[in-house]
Amino acid sequence: MKTWLAIGLVALIALWKPALQAAQSPQMPALQALVDATPIGGTLRLAPGVYAGPVTIHHAMTLEGEHRAVIQGNGLGTVLSVAADGVTLRGLRLQGSGESHDRIDAGLLLQGTHHRVEDNDIEDVLFGIHLKGVTQSLITGNRITGKALSTGLRGDPLRLWHSRQNRIQDNHFTRGRDLTLTNSPDNQLLRNRFTDGRYGMHIIFSPRLLVEDNHLSNTGTGIVALYSAQLTLRRNHIAHALTDGGAGIVLRESDNSLIELNQVLHCSVGMKMDAPLEGGRPVIVRGNHFAHNIIGLFLLGEAGAAILSNNRFDSNLTTVAISAPGAGSANQWHNNRWDDYQGFDRNRDQIGDTPHDVMLYADRIWMETPKATFFRNTPAFELLDFLERLAPFSTPHRVLQDPRPQM
Repeated sequence: MKTWLAIGLVALIALWKPALQAAQSPQMPALQALVDATPIGGTLRLAPGVYAGPVTIHHAMTLEGEHRAVIQGNGLGTVLSVAADGVTLRGLRLQGSGESHDRIDAGLLLQGTHHRVEDNDIEDVLFGIHLKGVTQSLITGNRITGKALSTGLRGDPLRLWHSRQNRIQDNHFTRGRDLTLTNSPDNQLLRNRFTDGRYGMHIIFSPRLLVEDNHLSNTGTGIVALYSAQLTLRRNHIAHALTDGGAGIVLRESDNSLIELNQVLHCSVGMKMDAPLEGGRPVIVRGNHFAHNIIGLFLLGEAGAAILSNNRFDSNLTTVAISAPGAGSANQWHNNRWDDYQGFDRNRDQIGDTPHDVMLYADRIWMETPKATFFRNTPAFELLDFLERLAPFSTPHRVLQDPRPQM
């Protein structure tokens, strides 16, 4: 009898507990009703406080929080969704999304056109801002921080899917997986910062993309562009990409692209590049600075048809490496600056008197047998490399020749 009384008492407490908690804590305002009541094209300025999510906006309007209004998700799904055109979101704080990758639980889901999302804080979310079929919108000045999960379990702080002609600028992304663009042509990413992620930017089937003045650091890989022609990467700073492939820039089958004035520092590989598509226009690589990388530039695949000029290679453990003899042999090199150039400038025109040749000696051992990479810079390997250069016992392979190296 006492056992049944105890069980009944526990059950009664369990039923009363939510009611007691509700009575003890103030109810969060229902934001959905306020949003629905705002007239088309009107502005809703939220009073300071915490509002219950999730919320969906179905018509053109402006929603402002003045940095004192928090939209709190319930840990399931997306916190704030926009299913209309012409919506402005400003000064909001969004937090508490779900954790489902299948549903793409996010802080903010955008659909439609002509949106403006500025100066918002998005925290404790799986995905940050998800653009799904969005055109001609501006995402500027936002701060996005992902959930405290291991890198592989995180979502993307920024995700564009079938979205075009958008400008993503001056945002700060922290603790996410990738900044991802899939089937999203003609977008611009300007002056954004991303730290603590897997891929700084993961660009797939997204041609005519402008990526300019971004700062990516402490990510597994910097910028990966796959099958995205007419790409422009300009004045980006990429540093400390040392895991997950570890390249500052990876370019695969993205012909007619321009890679210029970027700084790539302290990466496993400064840049990996394959040959352009057959019949495609060459990739232009000019004015970049590759420094303190394990490999400055790694050439993959066929002979290639890239044009590399006015680049600077400083203090890389290996300046240029190739995947196999002949890779990149058709590339054109002009006026690059090589820290290992051993020629002279007798007429003082700032151009070396003799061409700069990069040859494969003992280093072809680890290029052809990757497991031997472990022994690089060991005394035995350095001695072998010295003997190869002093008196080659096999014909060295020429990787490249720059006929006019800068001094």
